[in-house]
Amino acid sequence: MTPSREIQPVCGPVNGSIRPPGSKSLTNRALVVAALASGTSHLTGVLDSRDTQVMIDSLKRLGLTVDHDAAKGTVRIDGCHGNPPTSAADLWLENSGTSIRFLTALCALGQGRYRLDGNSRMRERPIADLVVALRQFGIEVECELGNDCPPVLIHGQGLPGGTISIKANLSSQFLSAVLMAAPCAQQTVEIRLAGELVSEPYIEMTLAVMSQFGVNVDRPEAGVYRITPQTYVATTYDIEPDASAASYFFGLAAVTQGNITVNGLNANALQGDVHFVRALEQMGCQVTWNADSVTVQGRPLQGIDIDMNAISDTAQTLACVAPFATGPTRIRNVAHMRLKETDRVTAVVTELQKLGCRVEEHPDGMTIHPGPLHGGTVATYDDHRMAMSFSLIGLRVPGIIISDPGCTSKTYPNYFEDLERLCGKA
Repeated sequence: MTPSREIQPVCGPVNGSIRPPGSKSLTNRALVVAALASGTSHLTGVLDSRDTQVMIDSLKRLGLTVDHDAAKGTVRIDGCHGNPPTSAADLWLENSGTSIRFLTALCALGQGRYRLDGNSRMRERPIADLVVALRQFGIEVECELGNDCPPVLIHGQGLPGGTISIKANLSSQFLSAVLMAAPCAQQTVEIRLAGELVSEPYIEMTLAVMSQFGVNVDRPEAGVYRITPQTYVATTYDIEPDASAASYFFGLAAVTQGNITVNGLNANALQGDVHFVRALEQMGCQVTWNADSVTVQGRPLQGIDIDMNAISDTAQTLACVAPFATGPTRIRNVAHMRLKETDRVTAVVTELQKLGCRVEEHPDGMTIHPGPLHGGTVATYDDHRMAMSFSLIGLRVPGIIISDPGCTSKTYPNYFEDLERLCGKA
């Protein structure tokens, strides 16, 4: 845990531009697909954070050659043609959900014994729906402690193919994991979605990355994905700036009535979270979409009622903008946030209440009522998004102290430095 950090309020609108680091979601997808490809891939714009570091370390433990230049944001990776080289590996994924889920499916392609584990919170995060899906292929895979959570043990014999059903109502990452591994199966794979799919834009992101490496997925009907045996082709791939991280800077414009441009994103970005700005637009902000940037001009805010299922990683950001609106804001359909790095619904409600905000917690979200706030120390629960979201409140309310600000190293190690640079003139 790193020392706490007090946020300095600004005296007026914050104006400026920024390009956040590369997308964590795209970086880890590109690393997995490049690892499975035939040939050598070159990735640019790569995020250097704890989540991507544990992914790269695990790929090396699986026998792949990965050269990572953190300063340049590049990775050179020699693909394994769908066959992980090592026959045994112990992988440590800390609290990286994308890493442990994607690598569980990747290890199922191998020939041998693999164990995937993480920290105490990871051991509370469900992975049983992915385990059940992989077992339908005949793969020997289990949750070691028998509690539907990691550690995961896999005795791989390759992926034979066939038809399976999968639940993705707790995390879309279960479906993404199987999709990325499926082209390397011996026979055609057909995946049938069982029930609701949360965070659907992330599946479109997965399919887009697969396409960039030469693999096509057939969707003959809604909720069905058919993948014939194919070879990922090594390529050069540039990773977009992180749209989830961009939400904090868009939120900065909203709470200070400033003007912030985020470079490197546009309306056609692969990441659904770029559309967080539409929520701010509903609240009264002005949004300008450009060819290679998005600008938010802050305006007086009004509360809204919004379903954030598709962009739930930005729900905390909106929750920390909402206290400065006129009228309540209801955030709906984000119950799956309770299974993230922490129970994000309860955590946000608890910390907002600690600062004097009236908040109602619901099974699927929360209602935030605007009103005077006061200073206090915000617990971050080892959750990077808690630290970054609540920093926005500190720009308007004196005495906001963020505990363990270093937890942002999970996805954005230099977040507070970038925030201070933008706010310096204000």
